[in-house]
Amino acid sequence: MIDPHVHLRDWAQKEKETVAHGLKVAKMAGIERVFDMPNTNPPLVERETILDRLALGTGEARKLKMSYSVYAGLTKDPEQIKAMVLLHSELFPLVVALKMFLSHSTGNMGIVDYEEQRNVIRTLSEADYKGVLAVHAEKESLNNMKLEDPDDYSSHSSARPRESEIESVRDIIRLVKEEKFPGHLHICHISTKDAVLEVMKAKEEGLSISMGATPHHALLTLDDARDGKRGLKMNPPLRSEEDRAFIYESLKNGTIDNVESDHAPHTLEDKEKGASGIPCFSGMLLLYHKLKEDGVDKERLLDLFGRNVIKTYGLKDEDVRLPDDSEKLFTRLSESYPIRPFEWI
Repeated sequence: MIDPHVHLRDWAQKEKETVAHGLKVAKMAGIERVFDMPNTNPPLVERETILDRLALGTGEARKLKMSYSVYAGLTKDPEQIKAMVLLHSELFPLVVALKMFLSHSTGNMGIVDYEEQRNVIRTLSEADYKGVLAVHAEKESLNNMKLEDPDDYSSHSSARPRESEIESVRDIIRLVKEEKFPGHLHICHISTKDAVLEVMKAKEEGLSISMGATPHHALLTLDDARDGKRGLKMNPPLRSEEDRAFIYESLKNGTIDNVESDHAPHTLEDKEKGASGIPCFSGMLLLYHKLKEDGVDKERLLDLFGRNVIKTYGLKDEDVRLPDDSEKLFTRLSESYPIRPFEWI
């Protein structure tokens, strides 16, 4: 399998997880290629930091016979954006794509102002960037953290409401059209029915766009988040049963392009303080099992768990292998992190 969306921590966050540990658990789950997100500490927004991260990640991956790539993070600075475009051109597929946060999440890399987002897209267009731009789509102005109850993780869904994602997806689609962005837009961890419909509409209009969904948004709802022991707080949050069911069905019928874990571990202490993110390699196995159990054929499973990622990101063809005993692997993985967000179905 390929997991195009992981947060492996390390460096100043090594108490949460090291790259070596994350890759070991991913390999155990049957994942053979990962793309690491740039909101590390320090963030992956400069050449030397990215080279250091690649040295660490590729070195550990080589021991496990895996492949490791990173996203280069974008800032508001046009010169930084141009430098990341050049680095992508130079080091692809090690630098597999660029990543833009349209709101603040873990790492506070958000570019939240609409005109500043436009300037980023315009700079990418002027630089003739034809690679993938992956985005975290939430609209900061529609979030209201005053609605969050620290003793009830389900309240996170009110603080970062579904309208935040929907409007952000509309914004970024509008911007890439208006600025004639020559690359490919990927919407990460899509969580709402209406956002999926917006991407479907853009596809029908000929836009080069794709979307990924996580195991937690496909399998869990905000009602699950009320069980504080499972640590079910993440960005974007868990949604209603209607949204969850639509995400799941969109994976089954191939409307959503790929599965991505958004694996993002924290210490128990950090979770108790309200950190967003969950360990999710076990969720990949659970979702695979559920889809297979529900009759999704092998060809679609291969697309969802790897082949569509290869197409979207322009990678060389490679064999995608699916796990043989997902239940047994799930049990082994459940012991790898102090938080266990998923329960075997």
